[in-house]
Amino acid sequence: MRGSRVSVVLVLAIVAACGGRSSAPPATPASPSASSTSNSAPVPISASVPASQDGDSSEAPVSDSLLLAADTAELRLAVDSAADEAVLEELAEAHPKSEEAEEIAGDETEKIPGGAEALADAVTWDIDVETFNSHARVQYYLDFFQGRGRERMAVWLNRMPRYEAMIRERLQQAELPGDLVYLALIESGFSNTATSRAKAVGMWQFMKATGKGYGLRIDSWVDERRDPMRATGAAVRHLRGLNRRFNSLYLAAAAYNAGSGKVSRGLGRLPDEESESTNSDATFFRLYETKLLKRETKDYVPKLIAAALIAKQPERYGFRVEKAKAFAYDSIIVPDMTGLDVLARLADTTVAAIRELNPQYLRLATPPGTRSVVRLPVRHGPMTEAAYAVLPARQRVTFVEHFVARGETLGGIALRYRVNQSLLLASNPKVKSRSLQIGQRIVVPTGGALSTAVARRMAEPVVAAGTTRRTFHRVQRGETISEIADEYGVTQREVLAWNGLDRRGRIRSGQRIRVAAPEDRTAQRVEQGARRGVKTHIVRRGETLKGLARRYGVSIQALRKANGMAEQETLRTGVSLRIPG
Repeated sequence: MRGSRVSVVLVLAIVAACGGRSSAPPATPASPSASSTSNSAPVPISASVPASQDGDSSEAPVSDSLLLAADTAELRLAVDSAADEAVLEELAEAHPKSEEAEEIAGDETEKIPGGAEALADAVTWDIDVETFNSHARVQYYLDFFQGRGRERMAVWLNRMPRYEAMIRERLQQAELPGDLVYLALIESGFSNTATSRAKAVGMWQFMKATGKGYGLRIDSWVDERRDPMRATGAAVRHLRGLNRRFNSLYLAAAAYNAGSGKVSRGLGRLPDEESESTNSDATFFRLYETKLLKRETKDYVPKLIAAALIAKQPERYGFRVEKAKAFAYDSIIVPDMTGLDVLARLADTTVAAIRELNPQYLRLATPPGTRSVVRLPVRHGPMTEAAYAVLPARQRVTFVEHFVARGETLGGIALRYRVNQSLLLASNPKVKSRSLQIGQRIVVPTGGALSTAVARRMAEPVVAAGTTRRTFHRVQRGETISEIADEYGVTQREVLAWNGLDRRGRIRSGQRIRVAAPEDRTAQRVEQGARRGVKTHIVRRGETLKGLARRYGVSIQALRKANGMAEQETLRTGVSLRIPG
């Protein structure tokens, strides 16, 4: 049954990544001091941690390949995360068959290769593993990690070197044992994207309220529970507070799992009640022998000890750990919304490499109106800073906003903008593909020329009342038919037909081409209205009757009456609207 569940989760992950998987949660880095940089240029931040993967690309990335790489990375990540989730879920539900199996087996040290004495000679510890390594449940989890969970344990052990040095340093700075690093091993397998059934997220599995309580930003743009640096800082502060409260690392670990209140209540009900100030790691095992804690919490410490035994000496247990570079990076500060694919292009690397370093950004872009830190592969900071400094503001974002019209589907929107539907869902984590609402805002990650054109159109002022839409366009160097069509909100086929062009749509710089239908009645009505002094407005994407009524100082009912609109009728993009005087 358990094996089949793993397979089902993997299959569902693949299907979701290909057609409708919603990317996980949100949060952002604290805004750096305004005095550290101007509003227009990025500021490099030197990495204060060890060394990371470069993520170099053998080819100069282009927009389409960047988006394809991002989508492929999403698929790989979905499969990997599903495998993590399946084993972590099985690990959480690994209960003994009977209560008799819970007894402390003091004569079982021979089950640990070499015994406790050999173990003590081979390695050094800063948590008490030797006293409790013969516990029956420690042995149970040793068997689990070497048996049913062996494949994923191998993956987790190979992830660990990327973050271990950074986490140990943070723990030791807080005067905590570095071996508490193994908590992240049993919490998430060192996965920044891990999400539990209870909606705990990230390497340290923070619930939303707890994460916010420790200063992590969590919203629809950013989820700092996914940020290995920010989340580790929050986890260390949390563990330090728990350790001070309970005077025991193992009681602190149990409280990390279940909450400090549950552990405190359990301690208060122990026979021969002791003051919390006299607690010790042995107190946890006294509590273990009662029914005052849930099974998952009772097993949390034995699970930690078993994972630590294997992680400290993987070869002893038959695991081979590859040499991996530690987590390191260059960084810049971007002053406003910036696409991760844009930064990947400027850094001459892949979108996958940028996303791996910045898993906290949920929409393939940094949040709007916020100065954000973006990590880059080592030695790529200076070149990216220089390229970004001269990049026009309108080219920093390669996605557009689309507002859902009547009858539209997510698949249709993806087709219109030539992006994969899974990438569209990844950029809109709160959007449900089967329940789109008219007027709902969809962020479309486009990349390349299309987005540049739409960004330019979005930067243009709203068409004023009494003016007409442009009918002709003067071709600029490098422009394509598809780019021009998207700029004016028409189809490529229409532009080709209006200008007598063949399917290749060959145009030249300086050429004047038609971008509106020869019989554009909307434009004609606007012109006629202007001559008669009638105020009209061309409806733009995303505008509402309520917003237009407020803008022109009229009532919604007056707008409806002037335009013969039924009570439930909504606005349509491109329609000419009469504004009553």
